[in-house]
Amino acid sequence: MRLLFLGDIVGRPGRAVVSSQLPGLVDRHRLDFVIINGENAAGGFGITEEIVQDVLDAGADVITTGNHAFDQREALVFAERQPRFLRPVNFPVGTPGRGANLFVARNGARVLVVNVMGRVFMDALDDPFAALDREVAACPLGEQADAIVIDFHAEATSEKQAAAHHLDGRVSLVVGTHTHVPTADHRILPGGTAYQSDAGMCGDYDSVLGMEKEEPVRRFLTKIPSGRFSPASGEGTLCGIAVEIDEATGLAKAVAPLAIGGVLEQRLPPFWA
Repeated sequence: MRLLFLGDIVGRPGRAVVSSQLPGLVDRHRLDFVIINGENAAGGFGITEEIVQDVLDAGADVITTGNHAFDQREALVFAERQPRFLRPVNFPVGTPGRGANLFVARNGARVLVVNVMGRVFMDALDDPFAALDREVAACPLGEQADAIVIDFHAEATSEKQAAAHHLDGRVSLVVGTHTHVPTADHRILPGGTAYQSDAGMCGDYDSVLGMEKEEPVRRFLTKIPSGRFSPASGEGTLCGIAVEIDEATGLAKAVAPLAIGGVLEQRLPPFWA
């Protein structure tokens, strides 16, 4: 099973590179399942229902989010009726939408996707580890699910790594989002779970985390806000992680980073050749 996870979409450049590149990747490389974190797609803050549909039309099967899930107020409404839109599962009881769902991939495999948010240097949501244990126990790998993917949206690398080791052997992939910079630690853990601390972003990397450089730099220099953050407008990079999943076990056989377009070194998974 071929799975692709793409990092946070940031603004128009991120949306543009997803729309231009993803359909061809799905067709050429026979991708079975695609997950994209879309929480910064609408002007860098949140996502609209129209953008959700555009990303799904481009080839995504699921859109995950994080702390900006509800920055666009309309998300509080469409989260209830759109099963392929996820917000962190450890939001308080009663929060609109869902944080986990079981989907059917193009090859017929059942894929459980769980979106969870960390607590270190983040908003104090419910315990992410307890939430993960609950969701994985309710839909175990090899029983109700043929593959399980965790989007761990968090600031601290230590928290993401701890979650991956805690789940090793019980899920197919644990991948971090939120920090918008692709890390170089992609690997398969001893129990067979693929891992990367951060998938990066789909956006303009000639920026500060996808935002125009001037305002962030000015704030670091002066500690005085002088304007709003706005997404950078240059060429976007499609950035994420590809995983080959053993259909017999649901665990990872191969993992590699992906980067297409923009200013980063271009990378395609060698096992897609």
